[in-house]
Amino acid sequence: MTLVLDHLRSRLRAGHKLLVPYVVAGIPERSAFPDALRSIAQHADLVEVGLPYSDPLMDGPLIASAAKRAIRDGTGPLGALDLVAGLDVGVPRAAMSYYNPIHHLGEKEFCRRARDAGFAGLIVPDIPHEESAGLRAAAADHDLAWIPLVAPTSSQARVDALCASTTGFVYAVSTLGVTGTREELSERAAKVVASCRSATDVPILVGIGISNADQARAAVQVADGVVIGSAVVRLLLEEGAPAAEAFLAGLRAAVDAP
Repeated sequence: MTLVLDHLRSRLRAGHKLLVPYVVAGIPERSAFPDALRSIAQHADLVEVGLPYSDPLMDGPLIASAAKRAIRDGTGPLGALDLVAGLDVGVPRAAMSYYNPIHHLGEKEFCRRARDAGFAGLIVPDIPHEESAGLRAAAADHDLAWIPLVAPTSSQARVDALCASTTGFVYAVSTLGVTGTREELSERAAKVVASCRSATDVPILVGIGISNADQARAAVQVADGVVIGSAVVRLLLEEGAPAAEAFLAGLRAAVDAP
């Protein structure tokens, strides 16, 4: 059992739903990021830290722009690991990285550096499951939980394979397309969660397109928790860490409401 899975299951046993905010390393700015991460973590069960990358295929305009800003300010995908090294925020952290920087450094070396920087999980959205065995093995060897994404268009056979690979939680993608806020929670969310439920007993979290407390509350009626990214990144960029923390406090209350 990994640290991520053990921690999330303990939170569920305590009667909580799971709240996982996503941040871009180096945002709102490099020097302020450690304090921003501490603020965000106060209301989180785990924090997903995006490693800035210049060609983020899964990300919409807001997060892509934030990643480019971070890179301009000196925080690249590998430098982001050093930025958070030794930083204790009270909850586990998962690194979200595209595969190119991992390939460039080497799978084993990347996982070693991620572990040494204090990460406990790994999310890689652009590596196909069929090509991920080596990286999954390297992650396991370095105590990193593997967190797969399951798309709403995945066949049940593919859902079964993805869910069988996880050692942390299942990231159920609620809608097609890139990251970003949406007006309402996609009807696909319940279907993809149900497909995952039939395949695994690990926590299932809904992400992509959740932007407010009402959507988060609706998502946790079927899932174990939510991942929320663009809304948090927008607040960090436009209003700063206190606004993002207040927003997450409201989400925490919404998802835990009886």
